[in-house]
Amino acid sequence: MLGKHPLPPISHARFDIGEVVKHRHFEFRGVIFDVDPVFANSEDWYASIPEAIRPSKDQPFYHLLAENAEGTYVAYVSQQNLIVDDSEEPVDHPAISGLFDVLDGHRYRLKTTHRH
Repeated sequence: MLGKHPLPPISHARFDIGEVVKHRHFEFRGVIFDVDPVFANSEDWYASIPEAIRPSKDQPFYHLLAENAEGTYVAYVSQQNLIVDDSEEPVDHPAISGLFDVLDGHRYRLKTTHRH
């Protein structure tokens, strides 16, 4: 029954799988390997973000193979907090070679075995 449960607004992903991005406010960058059309993480994770910079849930959220000065990790970031990384420098994350081929400008090409 669609009338009783309104659908969330349609959001459009601004970034693509394989694209190299960086965080708008924090010093890290990464390669997008998955995207959720709206927030799909835990409420505890969401509540841990300071309210002053907490993003809206009704936008795409991206899973990144991320790196910063301390090391590599997986990050979950809202669309509003990402910008294109135009450095054309490779991201140094050990999981990249399992999903992607070479870096081509601002984007890694998904290995053919992972394409739909």
